[in-house]
Amino acid sequence: MKNSTIKNTSILICITIGLFSCKNAVKKSDTNIHGEVKQNMEIKQEKKDLLGGTSWAVAYSGFRSGQHPDRGNGAVNPSDAEVLEDLKIISKDSLFNLIRLYDCGENSQAVLRIIEENHLNIKVMLGVWLKAELSAHETCSWLNEPIPQETLDKNMVVNQEEIQRGIALANKYPETVIAVNVGNEALVEWNDHKVDTDSIISYVKRVKKEIQQPVTVADNYEWWIKSGQELAKVVDFVSIHVYPVWEGKDIDEGMSYTIQNVQDVRNALPDSKLVITETGWASIASEFGERASEEKQERYYHELNEWSKEMNITTFFFEAFDEDWKGETANPLGAEKHWGLFTVDRKPKKVMQALYPEL
Repeated sequence: MKNSTIKNTSILICITIGLFSCKNAVKKSDTNIHGEVKQNMEIKQEKKDLLGGTSWAVAYSGFRSGQHPDRGNGAVNPSDAEVLEDLKIISKDSLFNLIRLYDCGENSQAVLRIIEENHLNIKVMLGVWLKAELSAHETCSWLNEPIPQETLDKNMVVNQEEIQRGIALANKYPETVIAVNVGNEALVEWNDHKVDTDSIISYVKRVKKEIQQPVTVADNYEWWIKSGQELAKVVDFVSIHVYPVWEGKDIDEGMSYTIQNVQDVRNALPDSKLVITETGWASIASEFGERASEEKQERYYHELNEWSKEMNITTFFFEAFDEDWKGETANPLGAEKHWGLFTVDRKPKKVMQALYPEL
């Protein structure tokens, strides 16, 4: 009787385990099915979803050798003549009629003024630069110690002032500024100017109440996939950054990896309009070795251009000109300095040489 009971109990346990396994198998199967459906979700957008009616745009920062934004001791800004020269290079033969600026400081104000004074055919996605309101010293590799609370408190005040400047500029230049971006990579854990998601949501709502242009937030594609659902409901379009070369990919995987990144965002945020606000390929980089070159930059540029046009996704190529003020001063070959389509001396790299033989 005892053995019979044990035997029956064992059978019951096996049946229960079997049913549990079947149930899990069904769940797993359902997950796979849903996953396949998501993978097949359409990336392509309507032409009306293009920002400013264009699929191709460029990130612009005009700081030349010896110039830099304010890093604590004041900025050294380009002259009006230098900015005008840049803008004419960028917009030659309507190569780029849409640019991205990153803040609302003196240099960005000059760019907007010069565009209007010279009647240039250039539209702008204006940036509102947010400083750290949280200390990401535990997740940011170059923050060696916590940011003092006093500094964070001051940054919150500075951020409010920057937001107000952005609102004022958008309203002052309503024909030139066609969108406003609130915060650049301020949500990812690995950066040094982190801001709480709820705070950024409140900032976006504030800006949207005060201007007519669409409002967005720019951040890494992975953040949007994992954490962007609530913010996506508030912004007018989702702005993503995609950098295959930073993630160890060489040029043969460059476009396929880019497309997969965009596909993953589309799967996570199926109802959002997408804009790629940063992607590019460094022409030189000690961090990337042979994966960085002018030839590979040229290939990525053209492949991405054709795909963006086909998909009706506005894409900002990063960036117009090299910026040698960025990164470590002791490392002139650092990647941060070499994303430009032109050198810091305004000479065209391989990708631009056919279009600018005179430079």
